[in-house]
Amino acid sequence: MRVNALLPLSGLIGTALAACPFADPSALGRRAESGEVDARQRLKEVEVDDNGQFMTTDFGGNVEEQFSLKAGGRGPTLLEDFIFRQKLQHFDHERIPERVVHARGAGAHGIFTSYGDWSNITAASFLGAEGKQTPVFVRFSTVAGSRGSADTARDVHGFATRFYTDEGNFDIVGNNIPIFFIQDAIRFPDLIHSVKPSPDNEVPQAATAHDSAWDFFSSQPSTLHTLFWAMSGNGIPRSYRHMDGFGVHTFRLVTEDGKSKLVKWHWKTKQGKAALVWEEAQVLAGKNADFHRQDLWDAIESGNAPSWELAVQLVDEDKAQAYGFDLLDPTKFLPEEFAPLQVLGKMTLNRNPTNYFAETEQISFQPGHIVRGVDFTEDPLLQGRLYSYLDTQLNRHRGPNFEQLPINRPISAVHNNHRDGQGQAWIHKNIHHYTPSYLNKGYPAQANQTVGRGFFTTPGRTTSGVLNRELSATFDDYYTQPRLFFNSLTPVEQQFVVNAIRFEASHVTNEQVKKNVLEQLNKISNDVAKRVAVALGLEAPQPDPTYYHNNVTRGVSIFNESLPTIATLRVGVLSTTKGDSLDKAKALKEQLEKDGLKVTVIAEYLASGVDQTYSAADATAFDAVVVAEGAERVFSGKGAMSPLFPAGRPSQILTDAYRWGKPVATVGSAKTALQSVGVKEKEAGVYAGAQDEIVKGVEEGLKVFKFLERFAVDGDDEE
Repeated sequence: MRVNALLPLSGLIGTALAACPFADPSALGRRAESGEVDARQRLKEVEVDDNGQFMTTDFGGNVEEQFSLKAGGRGPTLLEDFIFRQKLQHFDHERIPERVVHARGAGAHGIFTSYGDWSNITAASFLGAEGKQTPVFVRFSTVAGSRGSADTARDVHGFATRFYTDEGNFDIVGNNIPIFFIQDAIRFPDLIHSVKPSPDNEVPQAATAHDSAWDFFSSQPSTLHTLFWAMSGNGIPRSYRHMDGFGVHTFRLVTEDGKSKLVKWHWKTKQGKAALVWEEAQVLAGKNADFHRQDLWDAIESGNAPSWELAVQLVDEDKAQAYGFDLLDPTKFLPEEFAPLQVLGKMTLNRNPTNYFAETEQISFQPGHIVRGVDFTEDPLLQGRLYSYLDTQLNRHRGPNFEQLPINRPISAVHNNHRDGQGQAWIHKNIHHYTPSYLNKGYPAQANQTVGRGFFTTPGRTTSGVLNRELSATFDDYYTQPRLFFNSLTPVEQQFVVNAIRFEASHVTNEQVKKNVLEQLNKISNDVAKRVAVALGLEAPQPDPTYYHNNVTRGVSIFNESLPTIATLRVGVLSTTKGDSLDKAKALKEQLEKDGLKVTVIAEYLASGVDQTYSAADATAFDAVVVAEGAERVFSGKGAMSPLFPAGRPSQILTDAYRWGKPVATVGSAKTALQSVGVKEKEAGVYAGAQDEIVKGVEEGLKVFKFLERFAVDGDDEE
């Protein structure tokens, strides 16, 4: 594939045009009194409010349940104690099997609003009118770790979206990376077995820095592209709010008259993309394992609802192999220069769950949750997921009725001949539950493309060929796109990828696996292979230039664009209870919070105006750190030694913030704190001066987010 400058080929793509506003008012989603769809309205009928109520059994009788029934004051508990038995038995069965993958996650409710009438590209009702609103639920997650693992583990991150459309549930079950490790779903158990903890000692948790993972990666080169993305900032995002989402696979959009185009789904964050650095992510995993879920919850609770725009790339059916790779290959992404993003609407997450288990844990996403106007492709990974996700939900919920759980119920009515099973919630009045049926007048009736607005497979979709167990030869290039991705990063981001591979591969103990890793890296870039080889103490391989190129694309870098908003970013203000430093810290906090920043004042103990103690504080909790005037005393001399915090904690917070590329600042006389930790005043992202000047500087610095000049790049130490 040649992508030099990647000239736009928009002429190959049909432009999606929006019709007039509110073209079909009858199709608008149900709205709350305020005029906006209530994201959780469908769940209100099953909410339970215990205020002012007596304790009851599950079958409705009032009881006392703090003491078991015993024979005598010191006698045995009686088997007849139905209150004890029910309470303990229910407790013993409170857990359902956690997800094999994506076990660690957090979710929120929201609203999707269509920007137009997109009926020229799809028959999907939720995209059928400008302003039409559809309730959604999104679950973000990591992939490899258990439900109790840390949020900031390096990993691909799940980005699964449920649209509760007026024609059924539609799920985009994607990730924050546009491609995946494997091309055929039959390899999925092998991938997950390789990255999970070792079966002998259950180590390591939520990590791929071990022999089996890299044995698989180096033996299965289709993994390399996703691996490069995961080794970049995409693997350690600042928050769920600061990452994009992708549908990964190629799907089809189909119009009412059966015309179709291939489509790639994109979620583009309106908060801007941002990432942690690796040491910061590691420390944060220990300091606050719930960092990402807490961030999402707090943002919504504070009224700063995060949002994403839904965009698509559209490609004519006959162009599936026009760009040097196969669009059915899930390990390849479609560069924006070939198919520009067309924005269809915006999703805003504005309601937190009321109960994590009932909503976030029990929601059952499936790629097979599809609606009229959307269709599948022959992507072999997608085809396998259509089976596997349904089977997974059957296992987790011990039966087929999980779709009846409140979080899974569609807002459209459900009518079919499915009956009984564990946990059946519906009372079906139709006793002739079979089709065809004269006795029930043919209901529920069959719906299709022309009758009843039913789902329909793309007309004219065909397939033929000899049965075989192999992948298409059009899937064979494993190396061109990882190189394209790497080429498109800034030099410091490239260094982050190299350092991440060094870290992971240095934990591999088998020498041959290390050599295999270098062999595969060398097919992408000899430079990368040499740089990793140095860290492993191995001889660098000779160049293998078959797939080398200098092409670049846009949209894959995280750190080369300023954030569009700094609202909800966190600033730590270091102060002291001595003198008037707290008064000055309070004034600084008030000024910073005017622009939506979340400011924490830190001092020795919880005096009036202090939000957190030094003993509890850490640089990982903040996106910027400011030293208030007067607080310089805790950075040197006797002030730095206190039984109220670990030795050197104020200096550690300032130093770590600086080392991790964050804006740091001092007000007035506190500039001596910079000197005490060896930070120069005139560096980019370092601010010293009066309060107004500092506030302006910090706010501008937060838009940059990470000052990459502070990170060493291979060759910097060479004279």
